[in-house]
Amino acid sequence: MPATGRARLVVLSGPSGAGKTTVLRSVFQQCSLPLVASVSATTRPPRPGEVDGSDYHFLSTEEFEARRTRGEFLECFEVFGRGHWYGTLLEEVRAGLAAGKWVVLEVDVQGALSVMQQHDDAISIFVRPSSVAELERRLRGRGTETEAAIRRRLRQAREELALAHRYRYQVINDDVAGAVRQICDILTQESEADPDAR
Repeated sequence: MPATGRARLVVLSGPSGAGKTTVLRSVFQQCSLPLVASVSATTRPPRPGEVDGSDYHFLSTEEFEARRTRGEFLECFEVFGRGHWYGTLLEEVRAGLAAGKWVVLEVDVQGALSVMQQHDDAISIFVRPSSVAELERRLRGRGTETEAAIRRRLRQAREELALAHRYRYQVINDDVAGAVRQICDILTQESEADPDAR
């Protein structure tokens, strides 16, 4: 799946509560590169306000499994062991790269490592808080999850933070505007760095 021209694959992930979705939303608004989000597929039902094809491609378990069997995913995993699958459709990535876009995948660490293994030229960015204590403060501040869910997310976060060194870049998100600037700078530097070598 070669990138055409200066199209690039960008992989961004980080623990739940790190603020990566908020940061990425601003990156899309502020970065001058031709960024396009890859819309993930999932078997979980839509939440209120979510739109099929925009927030996610909502697939039945049977359709997801059929597409997985046909090799239509760049990466896919069952997340948090809840029985819901998430994945990145190859057609989404190929279409963006063929159009000369910078295709941005917001995926969990497991998915990111799988993508990075297949595409060692991917620009990988790990968004993290300054500490696990700060992450816990944010998760509790949401007021939307049970104690058991918070503990599960913190346990998962520690496992993900232990793999942060596998990413090309790490960005600490203690200030959204600062994190956005840093990611935009990273992408701009990547766009200026010897494009003919890719």
